[in-house]
Amino acid sequence: MDLSNLKPAEGAVHKEGKRVGRGEGSGKGGTAARGHKGAKSRSGYSKKIGFEGGQMPLQRRVPKFGFNNINRKEYRGINLGKLQELVDKGAVKGEVTLEHLQANGLAHKNDLVKILGDGELKASLKVSVHKFTASAKAAIEAAGGEAISL
Repeated sequence: MDLSNLKPAEGAVHKEGKRVGRGEGSGKGGTAARGHKGAKSRSGYSKKIGFEGGQMPLQRRVPKFGFNNINRKEYRGINLGKLQELVDKGAVKGEVTLEHLQANGLAHKNDLVKILGDGELKASLKVSVHKFTASAKAAIEAAGGEAISL
């Protein structure tokens, strides 16, 4: 190796692009590769951030308030008073399950059910649903029943 065959490492030298707007003979004269007319051909043109060519921009299309959590669990709330009504009607005896609630129209097949503490429960019931409020659980147990979470 000597001075006559030295050359830069592979990829170290980048060829500059062709200079535009420097005469017809260069092949990039005239419009300087900007085409004819229109905003992009003018000097001083700069597109606004978010501009989508006149289409309503994304930033203006999306809602600005609120948030919907895709992982949220919605529970169907059923008060103790409703359970007492079922007992009074004779629809349930001693035990309340999701099937009983569905049969009496208080819940749908895929509902998650939570027992709430409003109302008064006199009957001793074994209640098996997904969740209970603290007051509902206390009231069921005070009436001599049992609260079972699924």
